[in-house]
Amino acid sequence: MFTEETARRKVQAAEDLWNTRDPERVAAAYTRGAVWRNRDRFVTGRGEITWFLRDKWDRELDYALRKEMWGFRENRIGVRFQYECRDPSGRWWRSYGNELWEFAPDGLMRRREASINDLPIAADQRRIFGPRPESEHGLLIPIQ
Repeated sequence: MFTEETARRKVQAAEDLWNTRDPERVAAAYTRGAVWRNRDRFVTGRGEITWFLRDKWDRELDYALRKEMWGFRENRIGVRFQYECRDPSGRWWRSYGNELWEFAPDGLMRRREASINDLPIAADQRRIFGPRPESEHGLLIPIQ
């Protein structure tokens, strides 16, 4: 069961972890049988999560993410996020999304459902440059 403070810390920890772009470390935050829906893809288990993330970060270069807690209840957290990356051709993208998370009693995530929309941007429109500095933890992310 989350409190507002523990839910916010969980969201920041997830943001920090995903910004490592280390598929094995990220996958370790999920149960062995975790179930994901990511856009139109369904992924089950740490092995598939690891493979999915390797593929993702091979295509999404210079990936930098921001997450914000939208709400929480019992063992669930709703999150909104955005990230920026460039594709192998050099084109920049900003992706906006919402996630629903459900946690097992041991604190690992057992279910993740993500809806994501992509927007092409020019390099000079970027506003996310690497992981969030600690001084900005907990700040709201602008949606534009």
